[in-house]
Amino acid sequence: MAAMVVALRGPVGRFRSRTRAWTRGTRGAANAAGGQQSFDLLVIGGGSGGLACAKEAAQLGRKVAVADYVEPSPQGTKWGLGGTCVNVGCIPKKLMHQAALLGGMVKDAHHYGWEVAQPIQHNWKKMAEAVQNHVKSLNWGHRVQLQDRKVKYFNVKASFVDEHTVCGVDKGGKTTLLSADHIVIATGGRPKYPTQIKGALEYGITSDDIFWLKESPGKTLVVGASYVALECAGFLTGIGLDTTVMMRSIPLRGFDQQMSSLVTEHMESHGTRFLKGCIPSVIKKLPTGQLQVIWKDHASGKEDTGTFDTVLWAIGRVPETKNLNLEKAGVNINPENQKIVVDAQDATSVPHIFAIGDVAEGRPELTPTAIKAGKLLAHRLFGKSSALMDYSNVPTTVFTPLEYGCVGLSEEEAVALHGQEHVEVYHAYYKPLEFTVTDRDASQCYIKMVCLREPPQLVLGLHFLGPNAGEVTQGFALGIKCGASYAQVMQTVGIHPTCSEEVVKLHITKRSGLEPTVTGC
Repeated sequence: MAAMVVALRGPVGRFRSRTRAWTRGTRGAANAAGGQQSFDLLVIGGGSGGLACAKEAAQLGRKVAVADYVEPSPQGTKWGLGGTCVNVGCIPKKLMHQAALLGGMVKDAHHYGWEVAQPIQHNWKKMAEAVQNHVKSLNWGHRVQLQDRKVKYFNVKASFVDEHTVCGVDKGGKTTLLSADHIVIATGGRPKYPTQIKGALEYGITSDDIFWLKESPGKTLVVGASYVALECAGFLTGIGLDTTVMMRSIPLRGFDQQMSSLVTEHMESHGTRFLKGCIPSVIKKLPTGQLQVIWKDHASGKEDTGTFDTVLWAIGRVPETKNLNLEKAGVNINPENQKIVVDAQDATSVPHIFAIGDVAEGRPELTPTAIKAGKLLAHRLFGKSSALMDYSNVPTTVFTPLEYGCVGLSEEEAVALHGQEHVEVYHAYYKPLEFTVTDRDASQCYIKMVCLREPPQLVLGLHFLGPNAGEVTQGFALGIKCGASYAQVMQTVGIHPTCSEEVVKLHITKRSGLEPTVTGC
């Protein structure tokens, strides 16, 4: 496919470059006449990827602008510069996850000699204010960084006029015309609402709202089984709220399903309720202000009902492309998911217009990949580099109460790719030392390493379920990225006593049928 795209761009690309040289001249004259502002690079979208690209290009001496505008959520929530990760994603999520973990630690403290009054109480308002203040400090930090690098920031809603020009509209309705030799689309995505369900839009919230609530959400129904759904349900349960997850099918689609099942088992055993195989049909607001939810159990065909204070939709995300007028620039999208079609160079169907991050077709919806892709793109455009983003073996972590970190292939993917007879899986159940004194349940603390069976047994994937999974996985990701084998992992000396040392001690295979539970220290 990539070769075909390159072939198609041969003489056409050369023609377009001559055309662009001519149009830049006429555009310059138009700019002088009409006050239109011109740049070497215009980035649409002030999230992690877009900001990284803009700042890197500015460091390389180019004239750069960023156009960013946050459309308030259906519930009216809005935020500042920085995109999803900073405002309504990774950062507030991890902080609220930490709040929940601290609650568990406080409950455990008396086992270690701390005299703590029970029961402990959580104050949502205080937590939310602290988290929101930190997020606002990051918003300000991004503004300062753009200013320091002389990147022009426009708080406008941008849409294409033609392939080199964008019209920006600010909150007061004032328009600004911006043109650039190169344009990068990094608008990300927003949570999806099931608009076919009566009351969903009027009464439901999403991850766009949960982190900015000033008052506790109370008894909450989380609809969905994505990592966003499980992370939110996890910290809500962890801070003491009555939380139910309603899932239509499987949890954590796209992740290793054995690990996903262990994640939900742990959540269920620690207080989160699950309604499996169910789909909501109606949301009604009661005179008390609570929400009545009617749903259907697809296994039995029966309807059921429940009352909640908050309904949180976490059923996926949609790319922010519909208001960009991409057709006026000639940028192609995938009609099925509305994502922008890009090649290995992040170029769209228009060679000088690029797309990075969640808005681009086939890219992982992860902040670090968007940041790295943005920086590499800036260097290809302005730094004489040809380095491309490598999307293989990208590590990630799901911050559920028991964290799940992974890098590389799932067991299912490895078997589908290489065949069952060519795959060896090493695994172990282990108990973190910290769990022993408090006698915490470690039934779901589990590790598996998916390898090729033939020596030296290349590591295809690592899956870790336990405390600090992100920290553990990040370290091993380097080795796996460098092509580590099982033999090399076994030559690595562990740090004792840690959870991560259990990875370098894996020696029991699934094929053997032996008991994989670690005993001793």
